Amino acid sequence: MKISFENVGAIRQAELELGDLTIVCGKNNTGKTYVTYATFGFLDYWHSALKISIPSEIVTQVMEKGSISVPIKDFAKNAPEILEEASKKFSKNIDKVFAGNENIFENSIVKVHAERSKDCHTNKVNFQAGSANKAFLEVTSTEEDENLTISLLVDKSSEDLPPRSFIESMISAAIRDLVFKDKMPRPFIASAERTGSAIFQKELDFTRSRLVDMIGEKDSSFSFTSLLGSFKAEYPTPVKKNVDFIRGLSNIKNKEGLFSKQHPEVLEHFKSIIGGEYKVSKDDEIQFIPNNKKSLKLSLVESSSAVRSLLDIGFYLRHIAQTGDIVIVDEPELNLHPHNQRKVARLFAMLVNYGIKVFITTHSDYIIREINTLIQFSQNDPRVNEIAKRESYGENESIKPERIKVYIAKEASIKLPNRVRKTKCNTLVLAPIDEKRGIEIETFDNTIEELNRIQDEIIWGE
Repeated sequence: MKISFENVGAIRQAELELGDLTIVCGKNNTGKTYVTYATFGFLDYWHSALKISIPSEIVTQVMEKGSISVPIKDFAKNAPEILEEASKKFSKNIDKVFAGNENIFENSIVKVHAERSKDCHTNKVNFQAGSANKAFLEVTSTEEDENLTISLLVDKSSEDLPPRSFIESMISAAIRDLVFKDKMPRPFIASAERTGSAIFQKELDFTRSRLVDMIGEKDSSFSFTSLLGSFKAEYPTPVKKNVDFIRGLSNIKNKEGLFSKQHPEVLEHFKSIIGGEYKVSKDDEIQFIPNNKKSLKLSLVESSSAVRSLLDIGFYLRHIAQTGDIVIVDEPELNLHPHNQRKVARLFAMLVNYGIKVFITTHSDYIIREINTLIQFSQNDPRVNEIAKRESYGENESIKPERIKVYIAKEASIKLPNRVRKTKCNTLVLAPIDEKRGIEIETFDNTIEELNRIQDEIIWGE
């Protein structure tokens, strides 16, 4: 899957190809967050909001006949048009992802390129849609059948008959799953603002509830116009997702995810990073229980900043992670000691090896150097294998360099469309990866060398 960016925030033009592990580095204000949020924004839009154009006669036949079957190949042949339409729709509303002025993003373009699933005619979908008490529609396709079957589960003359738009949405979701299966990973994001989302969730909910109460008070004398005018501020989509995820923890706290069942060692490794585990009390309060003090239950405010910064990742891994997902983490080193930054790098390698893609932005030399170590452990060299064993690295932590894509957000000379000469602007530059030496990040290396030079001169003289 490749994504091209044009006039997206600080990025003038760039292209990014998702690897199993994707890393974006670079100095501040070079466009890392714009690339990260735009990538998440498109994948989130694809899975939750995109409506593919469905021929009207298909919906009409469903409503008149009750059940029809449509060849999947009829949709598969339109895969390029589906992607192009999705890219245009997303680009048109990209300002909402960043909660920015729409004028600033009026020339922003995000194009997504992906091959359709080679075996889309044998992919499976099977879901029912409707209310909490009653299903209205069923969409199915089995491995033996090359057709998509859409069936009403209510009488055609019933008042429960779903509207055309509902049927279109369900067919659209099925087509996305069939034609682009494993090509568009389901995203989960932990933004750089995740710590605040964890701490102030209760205050946000209280404020919202109090406002609802105030509006409903008959004797209230305040101005509705003034009240609404003071709440115009919006937040970027990833930040909203973090807040909503924390708010919804009470709904998933008793759900044990399939991924965590299959790979309990991932949760054990995560527990070693935070030094304990999270719990949600009967009163829906998030608590932290340290490993060495099982009887002690700390609130988030009483817990360390590291515990707060990894909260949403911990609940994601335990309750909702699925093979085929992509986890996007903005600055995973946030509030972490270098020792734990190294552990987080190893956690990401484990996720990649178990089928979950990882996308990170980072300023941490410790994370990059630890990933370099994991790359070197993939050489299958007896001497190197012995070092890995001695230092307690598991086989599920090494990672091949070809599975990693590393980009540096920086100013560079590139050729823009309809330009003869190269133009210097902010873009993404692919960083080299060597099997023996690992990733080369010149911005980190230059800073470290400068520090060493100054300290050497202070200690040893010129």
